[in-house]
Amino acid sequence: MVLIASAVCTKTGKTIISRQFVEMTKARIEGLLAAFPKLMSTGKQHTFVETESVRYVYQPMEKLYMLLITTKASNILEDLETLRLFARVIPEYCKSIDELEIADHAFELIFSFDEIVALGYRENVNLAQIRTFVEMDSHEERVFNAVRYTQEREAKNKMREKAKELQRQKLEANKKGGMKSSGFAGGYGNNSGGFNSSPTVGDSANFVPEQVKPSYTPSAKQTVAGPGAMKLGGKVRDIDSFVDQLKEEGENVVTNVKSLDTKTAPTSQKIIHTEPVHLRQEEKLNVRVGRDGGVQQFELHGLVTLNISDEQWGRIRVQLENEDSRGVQLQTHPNVDKDLFRMKGQIGLKVPSKPFPLNTDVGVLKWRLQSQDETALPISINCWPSENGENGCDVNIEYELDHPDLELNDVQINIPLPMGCTPIVSECDGEYSHEPRRNQLIWSLPLVDASSKSGSMEFSAPSSTPSDFFPLHVSFTSKTSYAKIKVIDVQLVDDGSPVKHSVDTIFLTDNYEVV
Repeated sequence: MVLIASAVCTKTGKTIISRQFVEMTKARIEGLLAAFPKLMSTGKQHTFVETESVRYVYQPMEKLYMLLITTKASNILEDLETLRLFARVIPEYCKSIDELEIADHAFELIFSFDEIVALGYRENVNLAQIRTFVEMDSHEERVFNAVRYTQEREAKNKMREKAKELQRQKLEANKKGGMKSSGFAGGYGNNSGGFNSSPTVGDSANFVPEQVKPSYTPSAKQTVAGPGAMKLGGKVRDIDSFVDQLKEEGENVVTNVKSLDTKTAPTSQKIIHTEPVHLRQEEKLNVRVGRDGGVQQFELHGLVTLNISDEQWGRIRVQLENEDSRGVQLQTHPNVDKDLFRMKGQIGLKVPSKPFPLNTDVGVLKWRLQSQDETALPISINCWPSENGENGCDVNIEYELDHPDLELNDVQINIPLPMGCTPIVSECDGEYSHEPRRNQLIWSLPLVDASSKSGSMEFSAPSSTPSDFFPLHVSFTSKTSYAKIKVIDVQLVDDGSPVKHSVDTIFLTDNYEVV
């Protein structure tokens, strides 16, 4: 089958988007698309029409057509199957099937069309694979951005510390100068000689006051304050008052730079050393639960990627252990030997003499799990807001770990609040913080496991209604696989000898909300 082009057009023949899969001139494709509405005939049930050189296969979609242009030698059954896949892709990115919505998402649609057809031939992909490929999520990019963000924060903190140190030194020099010349206001005039009147310090509004010892004590000389003398130390007091004002408004002012770096550094940076054969197992969870119970959406996506940095370990097989009992749908890469995986649970290439690619993250296995069962939830959140008769609500929130074998780290529950509301927390397991600018109450739990499988928080919120506290957003990470699939061994193809390897397992939330 050779696909020449795909297009979405109106029933009057106007082309909205078009993608060509073989090399052809602009005039040629415009002529083919312009000829399509003229070949249409009313009253017939066919979904294709032919000319002397090409075949048009189309499917009506409300006021539009999904159109494929193929050669006459192509298999019409395969053409129709491909057409159905094209038609299923459009609602994946467009909320409505109309001309404006198609044009707004033209690039996403064209990228997905390229995943279906390559060089005129249909690729063996499904809708879930297309979604994954188009997202182009990169672990290396996330690590790079996180490292760059941390470096920027460290540079800003050092700049602020240096600026505060200079201010502190000038303040102490001012005091010593005032002791020798008590008749003056303690300023430096035009004859000071040793210092400028005042340094220029940027970003003073972001200063965080803390005790900083000067690296040296400048020698103070008796000076005469001129008419342009400035009063030192005023800037420090301005900073202190600004920080106090922020605290009164409810903002959290962090003074410990070391702890800030620890919090902002993602979990993935903690893994520094990796072996020449490194595997990463990542699972992402999408959950939407009703506030009165019932799972509206539960979808788990898992992916195992293999990275080999030394060519001597290119020809290997990966042994997996699968203890899943929930019906996870597994799918291997097209180049992986499916019979070997089915019978022995091993991942190896169809051609054993070929090595895996070097210095590249290769996806070798992925899985998917969908469920409507509440027992599938790793952690359940129960939120009970009730009106207290004083134009406000009393809110009780509790969590419970439904799978004791999991260890959830950095669990965070974001609770929305009415605008201008200051909650009064009476009881809380873990920690909480109020962010008035974002109108959120954040409940943080560093670890939820079998020893701390449940907890609760109670607070009251004035001027609120029960619906103000939804949707709740939950996030966490874990080093334990939810699907109970893990890498247990890596062996050479030739003699079956073990290969030293490293495995990074991460289970995290993509979107977890209670609506």
